[in-house]
Amino acid sequence: MRPSLFALAGFLAAASLFLFTASAAVPISQWPTAIFSLGPARLDEIILLHGLFPRAGVALVAGAALGLSGALLQQLLRNPIADPSTLGISAGAQLAIVIATLFFPALLDGHRALVALSGAAIAALIVFALAWRTSFEPVTMVVSGMLVGVTAAALSASLTLAQGEYLMSLVTWNGGSLGQQDWSVFNALSLQLFLAMAAAAVLLRPLLILGLGDASARSLGINLRGVRLAVAVLATLLAGMVAANVGLISFVGLVAAALVRGCGVRSPLAALALSPLAGGLFLWFCDGVVQTVAGASGETFPTGSVTALAGGPLLLWLLPKVRSLQGAQRPQGSVRRINAIKGFTILATSLPFVVTIALLVGNDGHGWTLLTLQTAADLSSLRWPRLVAAAGAGGLLALAGAILQRLTGNAMASPEVIGVSGGAGLGFAFVLTLFPMSGPYSMVAGAALGGLAANSAVLAFARRQTLPSDKLLLAGIAISSLSSAVLAVLIAAGDQRAWQILAWIGGSAASVTPGVAIFLASLSIIVMMASMFLVRWLTLLPLGVTMSRSLGVPIAASRVVTLALCGLATGAASVLVGPLSFVGLIAPHIAARAGFIRARDHLAASFFLGAVIMAFADFGARTATFPYELPLGLFAAMVGAPYLIWLITRK
Repeated sequence: MRPSLFALAGFLAAASLFLFTASAAVPISQWPTAIFSLGPARLDEIILLHGLFPRAGVALVAGAALGLSGALLQQLLRNPIADPSTLGISAGAQLAIVIATLFFPALLDGHRALVALSGAAIAALIVFALAWRTSFEPVTMVVSGMLVGVTAAALSASLTLAQGEYLMSLVTWNGGSLGQQDWSVFNALSLQLFLAMAAAAVLLRPLLILGLGDASARSLGINLRGVRLAVAVLATLLAGMVAANVGLISFVGLVAAALVRGCGVRSPLAALALSPLAGGLFLWFCDGVVQTVAGASGETFPTGSVTALAGGPLLLWLLPKVRSLQGAQRPQGSVRRINAIKGFTILATSLPFVVTIALLVGNDGHGWTLLTLQTAADLSSLRWPRLVAAAGAGGLLALAGAILQRLTGNAMASPEVIGVSGGAGLGFAFVLTLFPMSGPYSMVAGAALGGLAANSAVLAFARRQTLPSDKLLLAGIAISSLSSAVLAVLIAAGDQRAWQILAWIGGSAASVTPGVAIFLASLSIIVMMASMFLVRWLTLLPLGVTMSRSLGVPIAASRVVTLALCGLATGAASVLVGPLSFVGLIAPHIAARAGFIRARDHLAASFFLGAVIMAFADFGARTATFPYELPLGLFAAMVGAPYLIWLITRK
């Protein structure tokens, strides 16, 4: 009875919004005439019959498909926060469509669905490969999905920014627009959903048996690998077909499953059956909100940006329900140690080498060339500030990544995960919206305040000693998701803010002043020195909460202090680099694999490696495509992505 009442309430709410907007176009009393009339239709009747009606149908069908996809993934992985959005599947489909639109437009003619499914499949394959060795442990799955998703989203944003003539169409599609001109999309999605539901019915029994555990399922004759592959492929197909037809719509599967559980449904069979209904009603309701706001204010924005607003708060609410492998935490790094003096000597010699290349090598449009001393001196005033700023930002990000990986015992931790970069973006966008004529210092102040607010939200979770450390990563992901949703709404407005926010997402050091460079470099040194006082905590925390507490580590205080330091470092660096670089992920890994095992050596080596990597990234971003400049964060991610793939292939 309770699920039925909630379903009825959801239907009435969504239907009321639809009737309100549709009756504004054509009064309800005239609908029979508009529907059954055989004569020529008026413009408002055409909008009703071929715009609003199919739009409502597409919202219901697309929401049902995403709800079913989310329910299948959650049942397969036994993870209440699994969803095509949190696992990066939707972002992979988005990137594939953007690449095809910009570089291979002929592929989209009749093959749009295939392109989107290819991107979704590649993203899903990477995420599942990352989590394979941890038996698809929920936290690792979501962190891996976040990294894949944010990488794909940043690449999409950078490519969109580079092709200005496609800006508005791609931004609208990326946001998940449900606007329709006929019934073709509804017919295609309906057929695809029907076939997917038939396939899900065939897989239902073995999928439910998987919930009993691998040993029990194997004893009952279930082919574990085959069933998992089939369910993962089906969920990916559902997300990919929605992305191909209406664009990127986030968190519908997550919300649908949460609504079903919130109604008191505990049976896996009932949850799988009701999630498509909940997803369809939720997306229809969100679209009604979008149309109502558009009718009242004149501002239009994609429906997908509204559904994403629900993702962040819902992830925070679901955090206590996620199972964790807290006891499996262990210090990161190999067993081999390196002589600290020898190792730091090698690092110290690499930095002057990169600085020399950055100052003395240039690109004249025909290839790289060695500058004369006079030319290098003339250009030094333009090059040294951005070089110093990039090195300082890289050191801050790498140091934050090393601290997070040791704090959580999770090798996938990185500064992007704690949500400070997303909060900085919100602060940046807030200043752009309220003070469009403000100067660069106001932008920096807004980004700093936004990062501080996001960090404060994560710290609120850090004070809870009952919350395992690795779930702090999920708190950051939730805040990042909420921040990304708000930015998507602002970008979809299509004015000058869209260009400026997209430029920030890619990151650039072109406008760095000497003052900003000196500030970042000085701050990086101060944060580095402060981290040395946390060495004992960072040595013991990877051993687990119980062991750390027995050795005298104040769990809550240590989390607050270390996360505050990470927030300061990440917030300052993200103003220059943007929300994505991977430096905070790869530099600590390289340092640990090189043999810097002790906490003190690991932090220092990560700091130096991050500075070297980001300084080289600035050189590459400036010269690789001269006279055009690549986004700094994107170029750094190009270095990190191959390393991440290499980690996947290692035993």
